[in-house]
Amino acid sequence: MDNNIYGAAVEEIFMPFLHELTALRMTLDRKVIAYLVGAPGSGKSTLATFLEQLSRERQNEVDVIRALPMDGYHFSAAYMNITTVERDGEQVLMRDIKGAPETFDVDLLVDKIREVRQEGTDWNIYDRKIHDVLPDYWSVEDDILLIEGNYLLLKESGWTNVRTLADYSVFLDVPRDILRERLINRKVQGGLSREAAEKFFEFSDSRNIERVLNNSAQADETWRFLSNGDFVKA
Repeated sequence: MDNNIYGAAVEEIFMPFLHELTALRMTLDRKVIAYLVGAPGSGKSTLATFLEQLSRERQNEVDVIRALPMDGYHFSAAYMNITTVERDGEQVLMRDIKGAPETFDVDLLVDKIREVRQEGTDWNIYDRKIHDVLPDYWSVEDDILLIEGNYLLLKESGWTNVRTLADYSVFLDVPRDILRERLINRKVQGGLSREAAEKFFEFSDSRNIERVLNNSAQADETWRFLSNGDFVKA
């Protein structure tokens, strides 16, 4: 694993974080649930995978963690194709605002987190090739679970039940202009024209970013993104 992609943060932030989770597991004497939270485009998935790999490389120092994505708890594509929600006083199909908090089955997510904390369970994932959910795809029995997602700390109906299940949380502070460019590029790489990608960003992604940045509860730690790709503790 190339630790250089994050530079000084590995020793100054990431390893202390892993030590904290290891100490929590020993203190609580049960499975630990940690959240890695940030706006869409903040690099949560990449970082969560890195942290899992780092814990495996350093398992003589810290417990191994398991990174789990929240995206598998979208409603199914079939459901979103026929179900509407209100947006700006009008009813729109869920598929047209896919990625917004309303397009997740938050009650199922709460149930799954409770199950996995108590005894382990199967975990849903989102397959970007078929653009749909794969239910019960991973078997999860690990003692420290790092769940990454946009809305895990959201102070909105339903999501507050998710927030209370965290033993520890980290928020990624990434500038809005970087989030915008990453999300537009992601849509272009997925086949949209630049114009269509920008239109989707303004209609959906930009609103999701503001909801996360303006309406998330305080995390235990905040990591600020730097222009060189590294993080510092805020």
